[in-house]
Amino acid sequence: MASDSISAPEKALDAVLVHSAPVPEGSVKVKGIDFNEYAGRPITVDELMRNMGNMGFQASNLGKAVEIIDKMRSWRDPADPSKRTTIFLGYTSNLISSGLRETIRYLVQHRHVSAIVTTAGGVEEDFIKCLAPTYMGDFHLDGATLRKSGMNRIGNLVVPNDNYCKFEDWVIPILDKMLSEQETSKSLPEDEQIHWTPSKVIHRLGKEIDNEESVYYWAYKNDIPVFCPALTDGSLGDMLFFHTYKSSPAMLRIDIVEDIRRINKIAIQAACSGIIVLGGGVIKHHIANANLMRNGAEYAVFVNTANEFDGSDAGARPDEAVSWGKIKIGADAVKVYAEATVAFPLIVAATFARSAPE
Repeated sequence: MASDSISAPEKALDAVLVHSAPVPEGSVKVKGIDFNEYAGRPITVDELMRNMGNMGFQASNLGKAVEIIDKMRSWRDPADPSKRTTIFLGYTSNLISSGLRETIRYLVQHRHVSAIVTTAGGVEEDFIKCLAPTYMGDFHLDGATLRKSGMNRIGNLVVPNDNYCKFEDWVIPILDKMLSEQETSKSLPEDEQIHWTPSKVIHRLGKEIDNEESVYYWAYKNDIPVFCPALTDGSLGDMLFFHTYKSSPAMLRIDIVEDIRRINKIAIQAACSGIIVLGGGVIKHHIANANLMRNGAEYAVFVNTANEFDGSDAGARPDEAVSWGKIKIGADAVKVYAEATVAFPLIVAATFARSAPE
């Protein structure tokens, strides 16, 4: 058969060369970073992040996170411009163990957030680092060998067990004083008695550490409440456990109900609410549930590596929180599928650390 008589099957042509519908008006073209535009000078973090917004995949989500945080920072109540967004920051304990602690401390030191929710480890590891350092290790270090050496692994970080001994030596005398104050106050009228809550305990420890490297020292100085509904789930819980035997029959009483009233009240009274959550679990839900009390937050940025196929809290996208009334319908929200120590310093560099809100 002559070659000029061969033609593509009509059915295949119809299948492959399907005509497109008109592209919707306002559609944005995919475009990445053209480093030729920065020849002869370094690209700034702000320029990098703004250019990533139209790259696609998680780069676009990272860029959107920057846009949303800029919006939550610049919002003002039209009726009262002195009212700004109440920003809730949540993070898991491993992030305080990591070098992200310094980024979080910066935000608290400069009053960029209004309230914090974290885990027990997210509290104690900050104080422990004031007493002794955490070291770089490796994800593949042998657990049995580490155990025999008195070393504890957090990912590719290593914490000597002696650090926790130092923490015990520091915190137990403070718990003694707190118990004494609690018991002494029982002779006072009810409204003058001392009732400890997780946030009050953290506030007191932040005062006692008196160290500018500490996140909670600055939370104490700037009167930023730190909530920890799972305060006993860590070394601090161990110390409280041991303290009950040391102080028996009197015991330190810590009331979580007063704290749930406090965080929910902060959300209810917020003229506008913004959520930034690094990780998932109790810290993510505690902030989201507080915002349910005001029918949802206006802004939300989630950063974690979890997927939603298993129904986990960490994996849930913002739209799931919309269904519960924890994020408002029509809110600006994004989930960045990324490990927080990679993504969050970039986000902070392009927002909070770049300039004051407009």
